[in-house]
Amino acid sequence: MPIYMWLILSCIVLQRIIELRIARSNEKWMKEHGGVEKGRDHYKWFLIVHTLFFVFLIAEALWRNNQPFQFSYSLFVLFIITQCIRIWCITTLGKFWNTKIIISPQFSIVNEGPYKFVKHPNYIIVGVELFVIPLLFHAYFTAMLFPLLHIFLLFVRIPIEEKALKETKI
Repeated sequence: MPIYMWLILSCIVLQRIIELRIARSNEKWMKEHGGVEKGRDHYKWFLIVHTLFFVFLIAEALWRNNQPFQFSYSLFVLFIITQCIRIWCITTLGKFWNTKIIISPQFSIVNEGPYKFVKHPNYIIVGVELFVIPLLFHAYFTAMLFPLLHIFLLFVRIPIEEKALKETKI
């Protein structure tokens, strides 16, 4: 795998680490302001799937290492667009953005930014990322498997999130 791909991968991993720190800080702030975590049992599966995503991505990219590598500028542009929308989602939610389901009846639902157009834009963006990032690395098995796992997790998560929002009358 070319060095520039290691650089891209390092940036993605660093971004995810920073996001986890932001999520932890936001979780603390939300809980200090009456927030309650819901759906705790399924969260571990998100951590497992997203960790395995990077393991599979690296393993498959290294396995391909002896094959010619063709960089796709169109996939890279799509990746950059997804990152811009991802950042838009996170900044729109501000202190309410989290990787966990944390709700509080004293705050209303955010209906601006990308949330004005789609109810769960960040989940869509993550699904696109789980497809586009592996394609950038020619990791085709990873590109097929992890969006499917993401969809499966969302079939669990979204109903829990929706129920939690209804129960707290947000």
